[in-house]
Amino acid sequence: MIERNDPRVAVVLKGWPRLSETFIAQEIAGLEARGVALEIWSLRRPTDKHRHPVHDRVRGRVVYLPEYLKDDWKRVLAGWRRARTLPGYGAARARFLADLWRDPTANRLRRWGQALVLAAELPSSIDRLYAHFLHTPASVTRYAALMRGLPWSVSAHAKDIWTSPPWEVTEKLADASWLVTCTSMGAERLRELAAQPDKVRLVYHGLDFAHLPAPSRVHGHRDGTDPNDPVVILSVGRKVEKKGYGDLLEALAELPKNLSWRFEHVGAGELGDVLKAQAGRLGIADRCTWLGAQPQAQVFAALARADLFVLASKKAADGDQDGLPNVLMEAAHQGLAIVSTRAAAIGEFIADGDNGLLVPPGDPAALRAAIARLIAHPDQRQRLAARAGEVVRARFSFDAGADWIAAALGRARPTEARAAE
Repeated sequence: MIERNDPRVAVVLKGWPRLSETFIAQEIAGLEARGVALEIWSLRRPTDKHRHPVHDRVRGRVVYLPEYLKDDWKRVLAGWRRARTLPGYGAARARFLADLWRDPTANRLRRWGQALVLAAELPSSIDRLYAHFLHTPASVTRYAALMRGLPWSVSAHAKDIWTSPPWEVTEKLADASWLVTCTSMGAERLRELAAQPDKVRLVYHGLDFAHLPAPSRVHGHRDGTDPNDPVVILSVGRKVEKKGYGDLLEALAELPKNLSWRFEHVGAGELGDVLKAQAGRLGIADRCTWLGAQPQAQVFAALARADLFVLASKKAADGDQDGLPNVLMEAAHQGLAIVSTRAAAIGEFIADGDNGLLVPPGDPAALRAAIARLIAHPDQRQRLAARAGEVVRARFSFDAGADWIAAALGRARPTEARAAE
């Protein structure tokens, strides 16, 4: 017998919790607050040392699927024995084999093994699956949903849109009930690949203003003339190619020598040692502080210390690129002026000269000029920051998107809804 509080929606994630994916945790907490009974199925165990407060607001059960099939082969075998008795197993297996023919990789096999376990272990109360990211999590979700005969939906973000093979995106869109994505640019790309473009809906992540600290700007007068009180330049993001940190370091190294500044970075990533070495070669290592991955309280403390926020996004060699980084909206909410690039969907939030400065991606000289301009002119920083705050509050609340997704997932079973009336 299914009880009122039994989970109805299985949310499939690549990893949980993850410091760099606060937008996902914010959405899940918002869905629970709107009455969606859910549980989380994660393809990977956490690797971050910290958690954000929003992770602790999520109450649903968390289940970890086997990350490496050989390390939990007994669970995978048990999953296969159970899954092969499900009515949709044959259709799911055919879909997997067709995908494997075009993508003969170990990762594809891992997705199938994880899907077997997911399909076998889902509680009987689950009546819908919902994945975050269109690549690996959506593959696992799609196979498991076919086996169980359940509808599924997906939220697409950035890398998953731009690096997934077009054939796979088209086929997943054909199978999914609906898809949400967080940028107009991404939505346009997905609609081009969809047989039914109306399945794709634009839902900005936005900010949950009720759970953010109040802005605290106390250093707005700095102008780079006092070596004892330098302008603080902050960036928050993973140390990966698409974030453009190599370009940013080049730009910082070419700033006028008479300007006093220091740089702080928050975030982990594979290029950490490379970037530190680059800062050393450029002669600015003593001005750069690398804080690593931090919990939300420390991120907002860094925003409060800073005078200027910079994100030098660009397209990576493998096609990966940002969507609309939520950290730009967080910086705006906290009263910081922003310098960024015209890469990806950043222009959907920042209008050059209105609520920030935008330069071409991959152009350290243009980036240097924009940073130098705002270091030396605190009045311009304040004007741009004020306007950015207005825009984020007017257009980028997460509430509308969370309301739509909650309604699409179904807040409660019809019998529960009637009982609550």
